[in-house]
Amino acid sequence: MTSAPGKYSFYVEKDAYEVTDRPRKLLEAFAAVLEHSSYGLALDVFARVTAKCSRCAASCQLYEATGAARDIPCNRSELLLKVYRRYFTQAGVFKARLLGGGFTLTEEYIDRMGENFYRCTACRRCKLTCPMGIDHGLITHLARWLLAEVKLIPKALVVSVREQLQGVGNTSAIPPAALIDTCEFLEEEFRDNYNADVKFPIDKEGAEHVFFPAVSDYLLEPDTLMGNAAVMAVSGGSWTIGTKNYDGINYGLFYSDRMMERIVKNEVAEVRRLKGKKILIGECGHATRSAWFGRTFCGPDAPEVVHCLQYAHRQLKQGKIPLKDEKIEERVTYHDPCNIARTGKITEEPREILKTICRDFVEMHPNRTENYCCGGGGGTVSIDEIREFRTKDMGRRKAEQIRATGAKYLVAPCANCKKQLKEVCEDHGLKEVTVIGLHDLLLKVIDFDAYRRQNQNEAGPVAATTQAAKAEEE
Repeated sequence: MTSAPGKYSFYVEKDAYEVTDRPRKLLEAFAAVLEHSSYGLALDVFARVTAKCSRCAASCQLYEATGAARDIPCNRSELLLKVYRRYFTQAGVFKARLLGGGFTLTEEYIDRMGENFYRCTACRRCKLTCPMGIDHGLITHLARWLLAEVKLIPKALVVSVREQLQGVGNTSAIPPAALIDTCEFLEEEFRDNYNADVKFPIDKEGAEHVFFPAVSDYLLEPDTLMGNAAVMAVSGGSWTIGTKNYDGINYGLFYSDRMMERIVKNEVAEVRRLKGKKILIGECGHATRSAWFGRTFCGPDAPEVVHCLQYAHRQLKQGKIPLKDEKIEERVTYHDPCNIARTGKITEEPREILKTICRDFVEMHPNRTENYCCGGGGGTVSIDEIREFRTKDMGRRKAEQIRATGAKYLVAPCANCKKQLKEVCEDHGLKEVTVIGLHDLLLKVIDFDAYRRQNQNEAGPVAATTQAAKAEEE
């Protein structure tokens, strides 16, 4: 276990066994990555044009919170670019041989890299203000992969990925029997609370969509799951949940492309096993972004990826989701998860849904591609021992955003963001704020009476009479 000195120390745990000669092993891994990937193209450009103007500091909420020079994005990126220039450019190699001395990669330097690169949430907001277009989030991503090859990884990330790849197939270790029990219980909840027959189809072959939420939803977010199922039911959507793989979480995205690739391939394999056509991702930002790598890792015939908000928005625009006349009366605001909003891929769909179902929707400022990270991005939300760092420092700016809206409901369509934002609200005294998913609100406004009438009309008079008789018997 190592930590850098200072108030904001971040503990990075090594793997179960010690790795010797880490500098040599890291350089070997670096060489392999450059040979077998396209990272070299980006690094070559970044190493040549990199500037230390520190404009990126103005958009970094970490630096805003700490004021530490090491937290300026370009200073952090220089840690990796310095290694690249010295060992993987002709000028760097020639200079070292000709003059001797100079920079040498050491054990201490690697520990420093581990400390600094895991302070960053990789939200990529700094890229918006870099005059040279340097993607510091990408550099953080690559640096963590190289550190992983010498076993310098936060323990929480390792444990989750191992459970997913070597255990029962998901990060929360939920066995298929428990999954089925949960889905059956939620079906009963629909009957008891909404008088609606809504199913969670399991292992249905030939469905258009195979559903992958964050598996934690099955444990912690029943209303989000019920909202997902309700939207699929009332819109007549074709979907299923696979018992071989039902977890959209992919913590490989946070520290290793090798791990990320294996998890994505398992996801695609489950769709093909069930003869499905598309991957339907639940309310989770990083699950969506990692699934978008399907065609990178599995070829051009990999299944199309659809986010559940995109699906719900399309069905709502087509008039396939019956809504009550009553709208959500409480004030509602929306948090943009970095992984789906930073590049502008999913920003308008959730807002159009919320403006349709809510009477008092207000924006946080800034928003969309410029919104602040929840403070727990890059996998740091799973590291409970740094909660104070995550919520008090990294989450301070987000807490200010939330408080300024005066909202009762904070909609965060991402499992990691929900966890982080609940803790941010708790630690900053925002007791009046309820953090929920967008599908939680959809569940409140869907008109299940209209859905029942529609089903009865489609079933015909004979089926409707039979259903009425059964209702009377009950």
